[in-house]
Amino acid sequence: MSSIKKAWFCQSCGAKHPQWLGQCKSCNEWNTLVEEIIEKGIEDNKSWSNMVKNEPLEISQIESLNVKRKRSGDDEFDRVIGGGIVPGSICLLGGEPGIGKSTLLLQIAIKKNQNVLYVSGEESLQQIKMRAERIDLESKNCSVLSEVSTKKIIETAENTSPDLLIIDSIQTAYSPYLDSSPGSVSQIKESAAEFLKFSKTKNIPVILVGHITKDGNLAGPKILEHMVDVVLQFEGDRHHIYRLLRPLKNRFGSTQELGVYEMSDAGLKGILNPGGILLGDREKGRSGSAIGIACEGTQPLLVEVQSLVSTAVYGTPQRSCTGFETRRLNMLLAVLEKRCGFKLGAKDVFLNITGGMKIDDPALDLAVCAAILSSNADIPIPQGFAFTGEVGLSGEIRPVNRIEQRIGEGIKIGFETIYYSQKSKTKTSNQNKNCIQINTMEQMVASLFG
Repeated sequence: MSSIKKAWFCQSCGAKHPQWLGQCKSCNEWNTLVEEIIEKGIEDNKSWSNMVKNEPLEISQIESLNVKRKRSGDDEFDRVIGGGIVPGSICLLGGEPGIGKSTLLLQIAIKKNQNVLYVSGEESLQQIKMRAERIDLESKNCSVLSEVSTKKIIETAENTSPDLLIIDSIQTAYSPYLDSSPGSVSQIKESAAEFLKFSKTKNIPVILVGHITKDGNLAGPKILEHMVDVVLQFEGDRHHIYRLLRPLKNRFGSTQELGVYEMSDAGLKGILNPGGILLGDREKGRSGSAIGIACEGTQPLLVEVQSLVSTAVYGTPQRSCTGFETRRLNMLLAVLEKRCGFKLGAKDVFLNITGGMKIDDPALDLAVCAAILSSNADIPIPQGFAFTGEVGLSGEIRPVNRIEQRIGEGIKIGFETIYYSQKSKTKTSNQNKNCIQINTMEQMVASLFG
């Protein structure tokens, strides 16, 4: 019987330490070491020890491999990951609790026209059956297993030989070779390594579900993201119907794609042409509202930016953002005060991106500034106006990528007057004379508010 020993693991990077330290020597993060009980000699039993060791080859000697992707049954999911699931790949899907991760993967498992093994460590078989009935899906090709032991899961997968293995979730799986509790750093690393070995040796794709922390990062060691081939993040506001699927890492395709889903009682429905679905119902003649043309990946999105500027009541001005970075809002407020002369330092500023989505595209800067100025002056922006452009610290309007697609999408939806940078390389201005090119924030202020 093997003896038991303790070790300290970093929750950020997964590094192992013989004793507690205030700072991890590997990633330099503070107060991230936790004590775990491990089995002595487990390092001699690692999952990768049984892998065949190959001799190094020159690149010219390596044969090219034409991988044929397999469709998942969800067109939006396939587009985001690059055209389909690659055999022998391992994917990590993260998201907040209740956002729809399990629903999305259950839909993929049922819609896929091949044998799928869906393993759940969080729900019983009856609960999974109830979700399938709720979204009105049923298939004979999908097998469901309620299990948390990696050894039993892999044994079942080897006996059934599925075309796709789904694990929900990696935080509930545990390896019998370790004595630590499920969800610990060592358990997550070892469980992921076992599924990784199974995927590569059997050439069966595996999708892992991962929880995220309160900071929005995937729970567990950072090394988990390095081990897998694809990292997807499923995000959105639970109080809104739209969800975004973002690829954070993709070894087989681009990370610039974006999937948009609509949540309903019948499950998740992919929206292939989202366009202006995030605009919502705008009231005419209301100040503090501007339309921005963002571009998430290759898909232009028109979003409504709402702002409320009011006099600070409690002395210290408030800065609050929903769906936008607060630090970038503070930078834009400083530009408006320094370059344009608007005294906003003593006022409360609230900003909201409608639809419950978080937009990181800097092209939304111009729309944010327009919404703030509109609310501050209490002058509504005319209907049919849209904005796309990045604002620099000197007040200049910087060009953004895919400007032709942005303007084309805005015009298609009905926004004929679009403000963008004069430095943008585009011919659209010659086709539509209503599009306005500007160089500085002063020009936009003069054009909108005189």
